[in-house]
Order: sequence, then structure tokens, then C-alpha cells
Amino acid sequence: MPKSGANISLTSYDDIFSTEESRQTEQIQQISIGELHPFKNHPFKVLDDEAMQRTVESVAQFGVMAPLIARPREEGGYEIISGHRRQHAAQLAGLKSLPVIVRKMDDDQAVILMVDSNLQRESILPSERAFAYKMKLEAIKNQGARSDLTSAQLGPKLTAAEKVALDSDDSKSQVKRFIRLTNLIPELLELVDQKKISFNPAVELSYLADSEQRDFFEAMQDTQNAPSLSQAQQIKKLSQEGHCSYEAIFDIMGKEKKAEMDRLTIKNDVLRKYFPKSYTPRQMEETILKLLEQWQKKRQRSQER
Repeated sequence: MPKSGANISLTSYDDIFSTEESRQTEQIQQISIGELHPFKNHPFKVLDDEAMQRTVESVAQFGVMAPLIARPREEGGYEIISGHRRQHAAQLAGLKSLPVIVRKMDDDQAVILMVDSNLQRESILPSERAFAYKMKLEAIKNQGARSDLTSAQLGPKLTAAEKVALDSDDSKSQVKRFIRLTNLIPELLELVDQKKISFNPAVELSYLADSEQRDFFEAMQDTQNAPSLSQAQQIKKLSQEGHCSYEAIFDIMGKEKKAEMDRLTIKNDVLRKYFPKSYTPRQMEETILKLLEQWQKKRQRSQER
């Protein structure tokens, strides 16, 4: 049974920034693509990938079905709050104008709406989420940690990090860990996006100074090894002790990971071509072990001669 006073309904980000009266009077305008400008420091990448090509084909056939949201710019034209991918697809499809809802917002309101509308996407890179969380956190801090969304019934006022987490699938601590990634140099952050460095080791490496990160990047290239969590923690400790150098990092990164030393993996499709289709994995394993025993005995006899 829910606790008394805890039956709280939080509004969506769309409702936060517009009253019922303003939403009823909002009109969709057709605005020239040339008058639409990207959001300043927009953290989400607009890529010409397969998903974009599908969007372009859809826009070319049906037009832009969902209007963009933008705000007027002092220097003229409009700044896109939501709809950067739709605008790019429309440009590629040859459209001259787009349906847009124009809203007057201050910088902090615009940042929060921009982040929340883009976090609805299915696929988001770690770097995108990291910078988006950071922008939203700073905007909420500027607003006093969104005190207008709290009340005496809620108890203590929500912190900025708690508010960011409340609107996402991540916990407060995970939000802070994502924001740590913004301290990585671009070369390392790109490797995180490419899944060549895992998230947890990347968080540890974010505590290194820029010069130490560049030493790490060079050592990683030279050893051709991705860091484990344990290795990243060792390197972070070296940094904290003032002993982090290329040579020290290379020494850590050059060591084979225990798991790699203890495990040999042969893909199933590689083995299958040597066995009848009717063989089970167990039969394949038994046959391999028998052949290895025969090979070992043959080597021993050869060495005894």
C-alpha cells in the first residue's frame, strides 16, 4: 500500500514548460529550413547511417509527420530544441520547409527539453548520454534544482543529480558516473563509443590528467590491449600517487589478463567443418581430447629417439 502523501504525479517534460492555455494556442508553422539552426553545443550526433537513410526515405514519401520544437533567436531565425535528425533528413530529401512549434524558453528550460526529448531515442552513445546529463545537471542547478517540482509532501528538496536520474533509466550514482566520461580526452571517449573501452574502466580513466590520458592512449595502441577494470584501477592509483607515466602504464597494459591466460576459445563454426553434422558438442570434445593424447604420445616417442 502506498504511503500517505506519496501519491505524486510528475508531469512530462513537455508539460513542464508550457501551460494548458499556451498549448491550446500553440500553432504549427511552416518554417524555411534555412531559418532553423542547431542547438548550441548539441550533444547528440546526427549521423548519415542506415537509420538516417530510412528516415530520409520516409520523409521523402510522407513528409515530416511530427513537428519540430524551436525557439526564436535574438540574431534571427530559430534554434532547434527537438528535431535535429528530422531537419537533417528533410534537407537530404530536398524539402524546403518544415512544420515547427515555436516556443519562447530561457536557456535552462531549452536545455532540459532538448536533453529529455533526445533521451527518448533507442540508441544513444555513451558520449551523448554523458554530455546530455552534464548539460541538464547544470541547467537544473541554475534553476535551484527544480524546486518547483517539490513540495513539503516530498520531504527534502531533490538534488540536481536526483532530478536528472528521476527522468532517466539511470540511478543518481550512474548519472554521475556517465558525467565523469566528459573528463576523457576525445580520443579515449571515441574508443568508449566504439566499445573498445568498456564503461567501468573508462570511468576510472576519467580521473587521470589529460597528459596521463594521452600516455595511456599511446600505451593502449602500442600494446594492442583494451584495459580491464583492474588495470584501469591500477593506473588510477598510480596517478593518485604521482607515479603515472607512459612506461608504468605500458607495463600494466602489456601484461596478459588472467582470463586470457587461463582460457582458450575455439568458435563452434570453426570446429564444425571437421566433424560429421550428427556429432554433439560432447562427442566433438571427446574426439579432440583423444587426438591430443595421440599427438602427445607421438611427440614423446619422437623426443625419446
